[in-house]
Amino acid sequence: MLSAFDIFKIGIGPSSSHTVGPMRAALAFAQSLEARGLLDAVVRLQVDLYGSLGATGRGHASDQGVILGLLGDAPDTVLPETVQPRLDALRRDGRLMLLGRHGVDFDRVRDIAFLGEESLPEHPNAMRFSARDADGAPLAQANYFSIGGGFVVEGGSAADAVAAAAPVPYPFTTGDELMAQCRATGLSVAGLVLCNECVWRPEGEVRAGLLRIWGVMRQCVQRGFGVDNALAAQALPGPLRMRRRAPELQRELSAQAGAGDPLAAMDWVNAFAMAVNEENAAGGRVVTAPTNGAAGVVPAVMHYYARFVPGANEAGVVDFLLTAAAIGMLYKANASISGAEVGCQGEVGVACSMAAGALAAVLGATPAQVENAAEIGMEHNLGLTCDPVGGMVQIPCVERNAMGAVKAINAARMALRGDGSHYVSLDAVIRTMKQTGADMKSTYKETSLGGLAVNVVEC
Repeated sequence: MLSAFDIFKIGIGPSSSHTVGPMRAALAFAQSLEARGLLDAVVRLQVDLYGSLGATGRGHASDQGVILGLLGDAPDTVLPETVQPRLDALRRDGRLMLLGRHGVDFDRVRDIAFLGEESLPEHPNAMRFSARDADGAPLAQANYFSIGGGFVVEGGSAADAVAAAAPVPYPFTTGDELMAQCRATGLSVAGLVLCNECVWRPEGEVRAGLLRIWGVMRQCVQRGFGVDNALAAQALPGPLRMRRRAPELQRELSAQAGAGDPLAAMDWVNAFAMAVNEENAAGGRVVTAPTNGAAGVVPAVMHYYARFVPGANEAGVVDFLLTAAAIGMLYKANASISGAEVGCQGEVGVACSMAAGALAAVLGATPAQVENAAEIGMEHNLGLTCDPVGGMVQIPCVERNAMGAVKAINAARMALRGDGSHYVSLDAVIRTMKQTGADMKSTYKETSLGGLAVNVVEC
């Protein structure tokens, strides 16, 4: 069983698979060199990025993630404001301090290769790290696979996901099993997942950790709105020079408060989602939910709950995240949350499904209605492609998160109007998503070789 804290991880933008994953892999490789007593012998490093990482890694800051990991940074603790000064220093001095203590000559262009036309068989997001000594002899080499949502696997099969060490009281790997556990115990989805989480840490720590996740989500929205963030007035990084829209939208909506617009709540949901994804595109701190590219959907729907649902409270926030995590676990176990593997249906589609089920839960849904809401959220995202313009998480990603959030709210409301019975099961739609992803051409799976990526001219 995965933990809720595997699904919701604090990191930095712009991509969980292309930035956070490479950072974690690079850190793991550097730490392995230290553990084997090889660190001080390293004179040369080579990093090869294959497949989708090679094709869109420049726009997704994969090389930046690699460098930060080699320096010793972890995604959940790195300070975004320190990143650019250190990259500038490396470019100026040509010297990289492995784990902050052993210097090696390093050139970003020479030592990180983007091999978009080559791939390793295990997964489209593959990396190879190599270290050599003063004589040019190999010291160590390792392959890593960034399998979506910041998850990283070393060597072997990318299907070897890390499972929790201790057995849980209510294991489930499918939606049917989850529903059966709820019926047998009388527990809600959130209550069942909480019992499982308490195997690994005390309940107080679980709740505090989830509220910390919520706090990071709220901070991300505020920074996306421009609160205590002067950078929000600047265009997003990259050649598109795309301006941020969330700050202006937030100001307009605040000025129109009380005007009686019946759809103002939807405008706020758009603003919340766009704030997160614009901050993500700028390399800010976000929470994978379940990925960076889809990081705006769950926070936007949670903000909708906190702002527009009477009686919303911290207990509801915890239940929301636990329920969303359960749904995310099902997709991770049975399909994929990697845009490079199944397209954006595995990112925004999964996030929509998670948010829909979670919102239904905190609005009083039965477990069957939660499952129905999650199914609706994915069923109408099937076939969603990943075609980022310029290999960057700006177009169509920012608006796509807003659309996913609004769709999640509608899915929850549709499920709440029913009794939980429905024709298409969540398990069936997860299988369908996986099959659709397998049938999808690679040009539509985070390679920027098809779709909008080739039909929109970069300026």
